[in-house]
Amino acid sequence: MAAFTELVFSGVQPTGNLHLGNYLGAIKRFVEMQERDAQCLYCVVDLHAITLWQDPQALKGQIREVTAAFLAAGIDPKRSIVFNQSQVPQHAELAWIFNCVARLGWLNRMTQFKDKAGKDRENASIGLYDYPVLMAADILAYRATHVPVGEDQKQHLELTRDIAQKFNNDFSQSILAHGHGEQFFPLTEPLIGGPAARVMSLRDGTKKMSKSDPSEYSRINLTDDADAIAQKVRKAKTDPEPLPSEAAGLAGRPEADNLVGIFAALRGITRDEVLKDFGGAQFSSFKPALVDLAVEMLAPIGTEMKRLVADPAYIDGVLADGAGRAEAIAAPTLDAVKDIVGFVRKGPALRAV
Repeated sequence: MAAFTELVFSGVQPTGNLHLGNYLGAIKRFVEMQERDAQCLYCVVDLHAITLWQDPQALKGQIREVTAAFLAAGIDPKRSIVFNQSQVPQHAELAWIFNCVARLGWLNRMTQFKDKAGKDRENASIGLYDYPVLMAADILAYRATHVPVGEDQKQHLELTRDIAQKFNNDFSQSILAHGHGEQFFPLTEPLIGGPAARVMSLRDGTKKMSKSDPSEYSRINLTDDADAIAQKVRKAKTDPEPLPSEAAGLAGRPEADNLVGIFAALRGITRDEVLKDFGGAQFSSFKPALVDLAVEMLAPIGTEMKRLVADPAYIDGVLADGAGRAEAIAAPTLDAVKDIVGFVRKGPALRAV
């Protein structure tokens, strides 16, 4: 890994109604990563979105909304690269080469496809099945060293590492002959963690918070105003017991664990630190504190998101600028891969024609 410059890549699907889980599990962490010395690329992964059918007009709005959420949460498009995947063609082209490196058995083990396709797998799109290979191309087009991911994407990142390793092994002599040393792709490291890497439903602490849940009270949307945030927290499911004094006491109490985890993640502290202040307290005193914190942290993001979405030309400009900067990194990577694989490429003079 020492031979590779540190670079962080991650993405969010533009499939509508971003919620607290998206913010705490991904976007808030993106902002924190921005403070490191590493180059950060944050992608709206619209090619992934169409693995399930999307209404074309709705998809455009959702791409802009996710971009607005990035910016409203504190991602600086001058310090980080913010772009949408479909504007950088190297993602799709590298994915095809990786399709010829990845093995069918690897993809057959991917549990997320089984979950999303359900019993009617024969009617699922090839894209949904092949999603993890495109994800590998997203990451390795930039030779990213680190990817902040949730637990549900950890298996896909392991596949990315497998593809990188097999490419490095299969083409080891060509990689060396083209002056890239012993490895061309890094074995990307996952960045998993944080007090609320997995945020659960406010109505059922055993289920992940989801935009597809029919109950609006199951989630806090990033576009919710202060009143809606407060109402949803007050109505969140709890249990009759007081809060424990240590995090170990949250075992077997999914709703309590979820609310304490949300408080911890919003404040940037651990569950144990939360319980130092609230251990022994009833939810009737904990919930108002959580309301105040959630409104303080989230309401300004929702307000700024609405302002940005009302200016699509600005958002489109951010995406276009980011795509140009992203392609400046991805294009040399793909050119080098084509050389390593043995393709004949246009020379500089022919490319200019």
